[in-house]
Amino acid sequence: MKLVRSERTTAALLVVAAALGVILANSPAASALHAVTAFRFGPAAIGLDLSVDYWVKDGLLAVFFFLAAIELKHELQHGELDSPRKAAVPAIAAVGGVIAPALIFLLVVHSPALAGGWPIPTATDIAFALGVLAIVGRGLPARVRALLLALAVIDDLIAILIIAVFFSHGIHPIPLLVAVPVIALFAWLSRLRMSWWVILLLTVLGIAAWVLVHASGVHATIAGVALGLVMSGRSAAPARHALEPVSNLFVLPVFAFVAALVTIPAVGLGQLSPAFWAIVIALPVGKLIGITGGGLLAGVISRQPKPDRIPIGDLIAIAGLGGIGFTVSLLMNELAFADQPQIAVEGTLAVLCASIVSAVIGGTLVTLRARRYRRSA
Repeated sequence: MKLVRSERTTAALLVVAAALGVILANSPAASALHAVTAFRFGPAAIGLDLSVDYWVKDGLLAVFFFLAAIELKHELQHGELDSPRKAAVPAIAAVGGVIAPALIFLLVVHSPALAGGWPIPTATDIAFALGVLAIVGRGLPARVRALLLALAVIDDLIAILIIAVFFSHGIHPIPLLVAVPVIALFAWLSRLRMSWWVILLLTVLGIAAWVLVHASGVHATIAGVALGLVMSGRSAAPARHALEPVSNLFVLPVFAFVAALVTIPAVGLGQLSPAFWAIVIALPVGKLIGITGGGLLAGVISRQPKPDRIPIGDLIAIAGLGGIGFTVSLLMNELAFADQPQIAVEGTLAVLCASIVSAVIGGTLVTLRARRYRRSA
């Protein structure tokens, strides 16, 4: 069914799930819900006696990163990133969209104790941004969606690198070394003709890779990225086709619901942490400035003829949608402020607020551009 693969459906489910999480976290049901997410299960002998919250954020979300990696590989081989010239604009725009929000965050917070939250406003949510574009972008040229997709995919790659470098602590090399041949075997098997036993072995190897990466101290979602990048094209396409509805209808909404289970602080606006305001400002403003500036710079550096460059209006509209952080920004917030739970709560609320602001700004800009294209058609 097209409905379960629709970008509009995914965006709507993310909004509903997050809203439901915030509402229930501030209702009489809050204690019961927090008890459920804190419940631990799994084989303790191999270090997998983990909370429901952890299984969702590091386990289920690995499926999302697996699919993102498959999409990235496809774009690099056959899509909008299959040549340096094609990749220049989204790549430089994505880098600009990471640097500008991070700098704004650091300028606003001042405090070294909060500076570790700089990665939070650097991420763009692929599903949510494309969903808003699908809802209000009727009439836009196909290149606009292609650019947003390429930019968001590269943005996710940068986010993955940030997670791997800044949020992996106390690394144990032996499990990581053992994970390498497991992932290599997964890559080899994925080149065979698909049958029930091959699919079963791939599933077992995928789970084994996740367990080993988790045991190594590297953030476990990186396992999903590695598996997606090494999977052969002949297997990646059916895997993505099979798992996309699972990710859209279950993984992302469940993650959004659990991540949004935060109690709204009973404080005035003036008592909120600088980290809250830094995220609220950095996501919409930083992305708008960084992506637009990076895209314009890329057009000059790549020496694209002016007729081939993306119109400034389209670029600004895409930059507006780039401020929708949501999934990965919520994950970054959990990781950055793991030792400061009160700040993490405010950070979650800030990501939700900033993403809504960006959705309104980006949606308005896209609507205006789409209306202009329809009139000129």
